[in-house]
Amino acid sequence: MAIEMNKEILSITQRIVERSKGSRQAYLAKIDAAKSTTVHRANLSCGNLAHGFAACGKSDKDVLRGINHSDIAIVSAYNDMLSAHQPYETYPEIIKEAVRETGGVAQFAGGVPAMCDGVTQGQPGMDLSLMSRDVIAMSSAVALSHNMFDGALMLGICDKIVPGLLIATMTFGHLPTVFIPAGPMPSGIPNKEKARVRQQFAKGEIGEDKLLEAESSSYHAPGTCTFFGTANSNQLVVEVMGLHLPGASFVPPNTQLREELTKAAARQVTRLTQQSGNYMPVGKMIDEKSIVNAIVALLATGGSTNLTMHIIAFARAAGIIINFQDFNDLSNAVPLITRIYPNGSADVNHFQQAGGMALLFKELIGAGLLHQDVNTICGPGLSRYTKQPELIDGKLQWVDSVDVSGDPEVIATTAKPFKADGGLKVLKGNLGTSVLKTSSLREGSFVIKAPAVVFEDQHELETAFKAGELEKDFVAVVRFQGPKARGMPELHKLTPPLGVLQDKGFKVALVTDGRMSGASGKVPAAIHLCPEALDGGLIAKVKNGDMIMVDGESGELTLLVSEQELAQRENSQFNVNGHHQGMGRELFGFMRRNLSTADTGACSLFEGQND
Repeated sequence: MAIEMNKEILSITQRIVERSKGSRQAYLAKIDAAKSTTVHRANLSCGNLAHGFAACGKSDKDVLRGINHSDIAIVSAYNDMLSAHQPYETYPEIIKEAVRETGGVAQFAGGVPAMCDGVTQGQPGMDLSLMSRDVIAMSSAVALSHNMFDGALMLGICDKIVPGLLIATMTFGHLPTVFIPAGPMPSGIPNKEKARVRQQFAKGEIGEDKLLEAESSSYHAPGTCTFFGTANSNQLVVEVMGLHLPGASFVPPNTQLREELTKAAARQVTRLTQQSGNYMPVGKMIDEKSIVNAIVALLATGGSTNLTMHIIAFARAAGIIINFQDFNDLSNAVPLITRIYPNGSADVNHFQQAGGMALLFKELIGAGLLHQDVNTICGPGLSRYTKQPELIDGKLQWVDSVDVSGDPEVIATTAKPFKADGGLKVLKGNLGTSVLKTSSLREGSFVIKAPAVVFEDQHELETAFKAGELEKDFVAVVRFQGPKARGMPELHKLTPPLGVLQDKGFKVALVTDGRMSGASGKVPAAIHLCPEALDGGLIAKVKNGDMIMVDGESGELTLLVSEQELAQRENSQFNVNGHHQGMGRELFGFMRRNLSTADTGACSLFEGQND
């Protein structure tokens, strides 16, 4: 029996289609012009081609001399400092052998930088984090620019890395592309325990030795951090768009199942090339419905707010125009059906054990919340994604998944959700437009009306907290953190002190033109504020003691000061104070100056992006 699609989601999708009509048409024309009727290397001169396969072995050279088999690019974010990306060290040889079995060749086309927000939180390097996404996109473009390749395999997981790879993927939309994950590390100490220890340290109750012990027990092995932050939100989004093999996102690294999934992904991309007779360029595979599916799944699971900017950016690369209001309206139509930290106490391993992605697909499809008339790397429709991968007699197979959650405290049903909406609210008012994650908020903290305490650096707030100056109701205004001012660093280090004050019974909230971590959500935070202070946003006129309304129910974000008073005030001026120097920040001035607003993706790569 056909499942009727949710009418509100259909309506929102249609308005995105209409809004994107011109840009999408131009994009599809661009990728049509870039495709080849034969292998792409056939367009190279003999000198070009000789350079392109000079380092290959004889058998690979023999394949690449002909025009019958594909050359697959490997683009990897491997480095062995990032736990999530360390397992990628061995992937290229596994992939090359798997592609050889199909008669083709895989070449390591290029590596991309991969920085860890967990390492750089509160450090100068965090100012580069968001901009690294655009660097990754450009690095991937360089890797693919040789026109040797007929398909691509993207190896990346964490915060800005997958969005950067996706921007490049959409830019090279004429190529079939498959993403290959590496999986989460084993569960460490419970996330609530980790958060408790952090707050103890913020209060001065324990020293750095105890804090490091707790952190090292949480982040302790190869694999993705297990909370549902940006990295794991990325994996979910990529799978829901059909760019992963079904059920691949959360299989642990260094297991036989993980290796077989990697081999299968490598073989799968060769089935989508022009030479296979089943050509499926990724730019046509991913459309407006695919993007809406990604947002729906993100909202249904309470995923990272960072994706509000990243989805806007990589959709734009495919000619699809998404805005904050789309997120808000889809959130109203989508129930929250998972509880994964910071929305609950479970981690992604518990989510996987409770039914994982296959069960999530079943729930969302059954409620008419996902478009099924989409294409994936496995063919049309989403039915394959309701099955889960298993090794049976040493062979990879997909089998029926559970129909009922193994833990209803982790995965609920759409009929009885944890929350009637997806827990994301767009706030608007005289201060501008911002995003508020409500899925993790406690009852009673959705509406905060309190006097402002203004900071122009997150460390100023920490200092005030330690001095005992914040024992009161207040709205912390942390400004000049926006894209053009600072590159939009995450302000996750503010979570422990603000959480301590909240636990003491004070009504606290945050308003900022910066970002919070994908692991944040306990404290109401109006983030990604547009326009930012450096662009003349009203946040630049806020003074200590001004009353501010942050309303996660009505969607109001208002500075409660008369227009006459505000007209007499001058904007506070940004004190660079070394923020653009050191730790490589001086190299990024050109990019920082050209970043668009948060609600257009905070991206430096698209002309006319603020029009």
